[in-house]
Amino acid sequence: MSTSTTASAPGTLRYQLAEFWSYFSASRGALVGLIFIVTILLVALLAPWVAPHDPALQNRDAFLVPPVWHAEGTWSYLLGTDAVGRDILSRLIFGARYSLFISAMVVLLSMAVGIFLGLLAGYFRGWLETLITRTMDVVLAFPSLLLALGLVAVLSPGLTSAMIAIAVVQLPYFVRLTRAAVMSEKDREYVTASRLAGASHGRLMFNTLLPNCMAPLIVQATLSFSTAILDIAALGFLGMGVQPPTPEWGAMLANAREFMGSAYWAVTFPGLVILLTVLMINLMGDGLRDALDPKMKRS
Repeated sequence: MSTSTTASAPGTLRYQLAEFWSYFSASRGALVGLIFIVTILLVALLAPWVAPHDPALQNRDAFLVPPVWHAEGTWSYLLGTDAVGRDILSRLIFGARYSLFISAMVVLLSMAVGIFLGLLAGYFRGWLETLITRTMDVVLAFPSLLLALGLVAVLSPGLTSAMIAIAVVQLPYFVRLTRAAVMSEKDREYVTASRLAGASHGRLMFNTLLPNCMAPLIVQATLSFSTAILDIAALGFLGMGVQPPTPEWGAMLANAREFMGSAYWAVTFPGLVILLTVLMINLMGDGLRDALDPKMKRS
């Protein structure tokens, strides 16, 4: 058998990646979402070189300049300026850094803690499961935005407080999903074989069970990422998230709300970027679900 044939045999990493890409790329929406998110990530990383202006620079001669396609517009400010003369395009580009970075950290934090708690609840069961699940039920009983606002108010408004608050709000979804996946996998033959071979509880949980529970968790992480962007924007809009003059999409909306009638561009573009980013992440999540969930795979 040739080397290329062996490398592509079922069960090999190359074969699994090829199968994953086959199902993922079958969805045009998922591909569009992937291209959009990769593009916006690159723009965020290269913000100092891509942005035409300093996002905090105020030009007193350019208050509420309209976009370039208006008669009063100028090529110096393609998407116009805000109420204090700051370039909207530059602030959107730098704002992507904060919105995406905060959302990624929130998802990683809630996913790490949620997986750990879900593993404990699903593996040990008993009083520990009851304690963890009832605590998560209490968290879910509160409206997510109100809970986040309350936590930020207690911790004091700011970047770190917003991250912690939204991570707590996202936590129950990962705990419950991990617990359900562990309970469905716990009694399978490969787990029993590992237990009979003398594997410790830690090895069974993290080396045996967790890798086989990751597919739904990855999909949930993608969807939670889009939710985190919305929550960060909501906190920024309410003045409880990233503080001025830091460019953040929700804060940009808050600063421009009084000009909705006279300078639509100051509100429209931040809202449009939030809408498109969340939409594209959700499209990617649908593609990941089709590629990772065996029940969703098409024959």
